Amino acid sequence: MKVLHTEWSDGWGGQEIRIISEMEGVREKGVDVILACRAHSRIKEEALKRGFKVYILPFKGNSDFSTLFQLRKIIKNEKVDIVNTHSGKDTWVGGIAAKLSGAKFIRTRHLNSKINSSRLNFINEMADFIITTGEVVRENMIKYNRIKPEKIVSIPTGVDENMFNPKRFDRDLCRKKFGFNKKTVIGALGILRHVKGHIYLIKAAKELLKRYDNIEFAIAGDGPLMNRLKEEVEGMDFKLLGHTDPGEFLAAIDIFVLPSLNEGVPQSLIQALMMNKPAIVSDVGSVKDLYNGNNFILIPPADEKTLANEIEKMLLNDIKVQTRDFIVENFSKSKMIEKVLEVYKKVLN
Repeated sequence: MKVLHTEWSDGWGGQEIRIISEMEGVREKGVDVILACRAHSRIKEEALKRGFKVYILPFKGNSDFSTLFQLRKIIKNEKVDIVNTHSGKDTWVGGIAAKLSGAKFIRTRHLNSKINSSRLNFINEMADFIITTGEVVRENMIKYNRIKPEKIVSIPTGVDENMFNPKRFDRDLCRKKFGFNKKTVIGALGILRHVKGHIYLIKAAKELLKRYDNIEFAIAGDGPLMNRLKEEVEGMDFKLLGHTDPGEFLAAIDIFVLPSLNEGVPQSLIQALMMNKPAIVSDVGSVKDLYNGNNFILIPPADEKTLANEIEKMLLNDIKVQTRDFIVENFSKSKMIEKVLEVYKKVLN
């Protein structure tokens, strides 16, 4: 089996990490995997670093015929069985190239936002199968985009259960690495974009730091909002750490916060729950796919007062949780790869 992944995005967030993780996972099961992406993209560097064959194409837009015919040539020359597309622009050219070449076309939809329901937006209906990363996305595509239920499945992004195992880490050493010296550290993990809602954690922190002197806050991750957030936290017990090892960061903190305004099934939350961290999470998107009734606290998005109140309850009650088993059983990387391979085999048969 040979699979070509296409990706227009040049960033490095959950979507791109998912693609690389999936590529590595199916390769371990004997699938031959190649990637087509843009020249300046981060995913190109990450794929090359891991030994994948990469084709560089412009992916200028939905009607980029040059890219479309180059893809068609690649599919023919490489004898590709399945083309798996990921962003909007590469889905149009990649999907049509697959159809013209006789390869199967799988569309993976990562974002939680609704897709334009216009009849002119027919590319998803052309797919032989669709994978979404959350149940809400699957339901919306059935309801608004005319996708047949038997042709679409939600496969949340799986996390490596061995990498995110609390037994791997020395908490004291991790705290020392990040310079944490207060009793309790409240932290968030993710790319610094408006949609991640970090500003609401900062607002909650400003109130809590007036009343508690044994706590500190931290965000691990980088992104376009870094400079603005630096201004917001100036003079506070609040660290912006940039890119860090997520396992070490989660081992070092005591309470995990996901204040997002929109999400699919967030990898950072899966990671935190695998590390047995008590978590306070915005009730958005497909977050509830990870909820078993008591493994984290759900709050409304963009509500710093409720967020501050829930953090305070955790501070006062010194909550200990065991969230790992449910997450490993349902949202591990091995489970994701198993489900993806089932889809691959289904479309080829």
